[in-house]
Amino acid sequence: MTEYTDHHGPAGLRTRGTVLVVPGRGETRSAYARLGARLAADAYRVRVVDAPDLDAGDPDGSLARFGDRLAAAAEDTAAGEDGPVRPLVLVGADRGAVALAALLGGGGEPSAVRPDAVVLAGIPGGGASAGSPRGWEEELDVRTACPAHRGTLTRDTGTRRGALDEAVPQALLAAAYAGRTGVPALLLVGDADPLADREALVRTAKALPRARLSVVRGARHDVLNDLQHRSVAAEVVTFLETLRNALVPVVTVDASAW
Repeated sequence: MTEYTDHHGPAGLRTRGTVLVVPGRGETRSAYARLGARLAADAYRVRVVDAPDLDAGDPDGSLARFGDRLAAAAEDTAAGEDGPVRPLVLVGADRGAVALAALLGGGGEPSAVRPDAVVLAGIPGGGASAGSPRGWEEELDVRTACPAHRGTLTRDTGTRRGALDEAVPQALLAAAYAGRTGVPALLLVGDADPLADREALVRTAKALPRARLSVVRGARHDVLNDLQHRSVAAEVVTFLETLRNALVPVVTVDASAW
């Protein structure tokens, strides 16, 4: 079975960049089919990888192996000898976001392929399992209010129910919140996410040299896949397009009644 799920842009359009998506606790690649298709529709090459396996007893080794997998996944998207189409952007959710932030913050980015930016969605707070649900319906309530996403998670036999009860290694959480990621970063969090630590995220965003923290109104923990997924995908595409424009916003507002 393939290690990746790929989404390609419309035929005949030039690829605008490469996006690698990293799922979080309990999720499989199928949870990001909707996001992948939407980003690909805007001519981005999207590849979804498996969620990282983080060993609390060997955090450094876990990150090194994760970095090697990301590098291999990125290199394999290359159509020629020049490597992946740039910009190369890493998108992580929950534990996937923690792994990316810790990896990049420690200077351990994929050795062969340095990313140009990162999107970190739904980073759990320091008490990463605090407030976690007791049953599947409660876990779904923590994750999302979107009926389609709830159905996807429920039907997917690979979804590990109860995964949000699993603690994220504290050493990696600390590294993720340390604010040492050197590339441009978009942080996404739902304002109804019971697992988030908004104050810590604000501190991290302020500590990063080029970061934006976007709060999604009404969104729960699976902020990339909740009811607001269209607006969130638009925020990600706006970030990708801004990145292609040297971080200068493509659209500005001179006047508005709302």
